[in-house]
Amino acid sequence: MKKRTILVIGAGGFAREVRWLIDDLNHQGESFEFLGYVVTDLSGLKDSDSRDEVVGDYGWLEAERKRVDCLALGIGTPKPRRKVGAELKQLLPEVEFPPLIHPTAQMHRPSCRIGEGALICAGTIGTVNLELAPFCMVNLACTLGHEAVVGPGTVLNPTVNISGGVHLGAEVLVGTGAQILQYVTVGDGATVGAGAVVNREVAAGTTVVGIPARPLG
Repeated sequence: MKKRTILVIGAGGFAREVRWLIDDLNHQGESFEFLGYVVTDLSGLKDSDSRDEVVGDYGWLEAERKRVDCLALGIGTPKPRRKVGAELKQLLPEVEFPPLIHPTAQMHRPSCRIGEGALICAGTIGTVNLELAPFCMVNLACTLGHEAVVGPGTVLNPTVNISGGVHLGAEVLVGTGAQILQYVTVGDGATVGAGAVVNREVAAGTTVVGIPARPLG
């Protein structure tokens, strides 16, 4: 099988974790050839970034488009994930954003809908009838109950617990260790603080914290 070439957008810590996900998929029989990292602005690279493996910026990407089969977003915040995904789809409509699901993640694949560019990281356990929208990201060791919906660009940080029937809108950020109880809806652009327990609806654009979670301020 011919390997598909893949680039990771971003070069920081989470981008390296995405590369790890790709490497583990290859160990399980997938066929990706990692080409390197691409960033939006080379002048903004930090010492903590993977400088040695950064191949270029969007200009390089457009010039070398014939070499690139797939892209993955190594961006861990909701709005930029969705924005950059949309920009790159417009710039390179022929390039694929495959959903990347770590080999240790578990869910009932036949009943789940997983959008392009979605990332499902190691140790995630989902159940049935999940909807994971394009460019969402489910980080390490999260749990997803039946019929849960994770909206476009939404990010779940590690060890988040989403109960059955929960609906997360677009570009929601759920902090590490938070829990969202059954059939709760969280509106677009909302933020759930780390460790919060959400037991009622969260309005769009609202930040909630605490146990039980309440609007900040």
